[in-house]
Amino acid sequence: MEYDAVADELYALRPDEFTAARASAVAAARTAGDRELAERIGALRKPSLAAWVGNLLVRGLPGEVEPLLRLGEGLRQAHHDLDGPELRELSRQRHAIVRALSAQARQLAAEAGHPVGDSVLREVENTLHAVLADPEAARAWACGRLVKPLSATVGFPAAVERAVPQGTGARRRPSASAAPSRSNRKADVERRRLAEARRDAEAAERELGTLQDEAAAAARDVQEAKEQVDRLQRRVGELTEELERIRGEHEQARFAQRSARERARTADRRVREADRKAATATAKLERLTSTNA
Repeated sequence: MEYDAVADELYALRPDEFTAARASAVAAARTAGDRELAERIGALRKPSLAAWVGNLLVRGLPGEVEPLLRLGEGLRQAHHDLDGPELRELSRQRHAIVRALSAQARQLAAEAGHPVGDSVLREVENTLHAVLADPEAARAWACGRLVKPLSATVGFPAAVERAVPQGTGARRRPSASAAPSRSNRKADVERRRLAEARRDAEAAERELGTLQDEAAAAARDVQEAKEQVDRLQRRVGELTEELERIRGEHEQARFAQRSARERARTADRRVREADRKAATATAKLERLTSTNA
């Protein structure tokens, strides 16, 4: 029994299966006499539902892991280089791939027997944004052993700081013998303008990302509502057909009831007539018998 193999197996399970499986693995390690392994397995934390879905993406779509990591590297490099056109194109790709992976995550969770709602998917999307923004988050996600969703960093503030050359973040105090030149002051102004424009661009990007995610969630809500309306409409049609069938059967039953009542009344009249005939015949027989006597 190896720790990595056990951990991979546990984090591939649904959250509701994790605790019992972990206890079983701990017991097996203790039975094998490996107390250290038992303690390490016992320390594994149960993943949240959103973390499980994030892990499910790594295991269910292994071919998507490397492209996402490469996209994150490209985004961070574009921020570092202040490459506007490249950054805009990569940002467009980022929102598209996050939405696509979110939809695939919903499908994978449903196929695994644990459908998830929009709130969980938003946490999964936050995890994917964090993966794109932070190399540490990317490595954690790629292991497939998350225990909680990662915090999203839609902008890249750390990358922006790295984009400013070392030594220009703070203005050096001029010496008494050398006042700053006009060219240095102009460079400082340009750097401040660049930093301010960068902050504005990041704020706009964060707002765009938030609005795109909200629009995607609203679109999913609309689709789900439409599917629900379609299901209910089909059910109304089925119930309408059932009602018509039952009404037909009810009419047939009422007709059968009326026919049975009519036959019962006819039979009753015939019984009474037969009873009178029998009584008349009996009386006649008694008279004839008494006369002959």
